[in-house]
Amino acid sequence: MFEKILLAVDGSAHSSKTVVVAVDLAKRYGANVTVLHVREHEKFEGSDVDLGPEGPAASLVEDVVATLTEAGLTAKAEVRRVPAGRAPQEIVAVAKEVGAGLIVMGARGWTEWKSLLVGGVANKVVTHAECPVLLVR
Repeated sequence: MFEKILLAVDGSAHSSKTVVVAVDLAKRYGANVTVLHVREHEKFEGSDVDLGPEGPAASLVEDVVATLTEAGLTAKAEVRRVPAGRAPQEIVAVAKEVGAGLIVMGARGWTEWKSLLVGGVANKVVTHAECPVLLVR
C-alpha cells in the first residue's frame, strides 16, 4: 500500500516527531523513504536570504536519513530551495516525482504564526496532494 513514503522535515519540534512515525510505518509496509527539506528563500536588500531553521539544510536531512538507515530502512535525501511561500507546492511535486504513496509531515512547523493568518503548509499539502497525507502533532 505505502511502498514509498515522503517524509517532509523542517527542523521544528513537530517535524522531529514525524521521524518516529515514519520509521514505524516504513517498517510495517517495507517502504523506502525519501526525506525532504524545502528551504524557502527571499530577496532582501540585494541578498538572497534563507528562511527557516539555523544550519545547513543538508545536515538536517542527512541526520534524519541516518536515523532511518540505522533502523534498517532504505532512505534517501532531497533538499529543495524555493521562493518564500512555495514549500507546499514543492512538497506535493516531490511526492509525485518519487511516486510516494504517503506523505508524512508535522501538523505545524516554522511558519506556525503565519499559518494562522493565511493557512499553513500542512493544510495546503493536504488540499493539493494526490496521495494520503499523515499529519503528526
